[in-house]
Amino acid sequence: MKLEVAGAERIDELRGLWLALHHHHQQVASLQPLVDDYELSWQRRSALYRQALSDDGGFLVIATNGGRRVGYAMVRIHEGPDDTWPIADRYAELYSLSVTPDERGHGIGGALVDAVEDELARRGIADISVAVMVGNTAALRFYERRGLVPGEVLLYRFGLHSRISPA
Repeated sequence: MKLEVAGAERIDELRGLWLALHHHHQQVASLQPLVDDYELSWQRRSALYRQALSDDGGFLVIATNGGRRVGYAMVRIHEGPDDTWPIADRYAELYSLSVTPDERGHGIGGALVDAVEDELARRGIADISVAVMVGNTAALRFYERRGLVPGEVLLYRFGLHSRISPA
C-alpha cells in the first residue's frame, strides 16, 4: 500500500470513496434520512474540500494499493485556542476518513490516521478532533482505540417540515 499527502489537485479522485462513505453513513446513522442524492452529496463535499484546501487550511492523505485508490483522509487545520478545550494555537480536524468496503478491516484506516499524525507532527500540530456519526459504533471504537475520547454531541433540528427523524 502507498500513502501520499496531497492537496486540492487530487479531490476529483475521491468521488467513489466519498460515495462509499456516504452510503455507509446511510446504513449506520441513527438520524435518517441523509441526503439521498449521491451526486448532490459529492458536489457539496468536494466544494467543501476545495474551500478547505485552497488556503493551506488542510491536506489529504490518499491510500492506493496496486494503483487502485482504497482510502483517504481529509484534514482541516483550524486556528485555536479554544474557550473550553485545552487546544493549542492550531489544531486539526479529521474531517473525513474513507476506506473502500472491500478493504475495511485490513489496517488501511489505521495507516491513514498514522500518516495524518505524521504530517501533523511535521507541521507542529498535536491536537486533533473528529466527528463520528451517531450510530457508527465501529468508527467510535476505532478512534477510541487510537486515544481519542468523546467530548461533545452535535444536535440538529431540521426545518419544521423536514422528513428527518431518529431511526
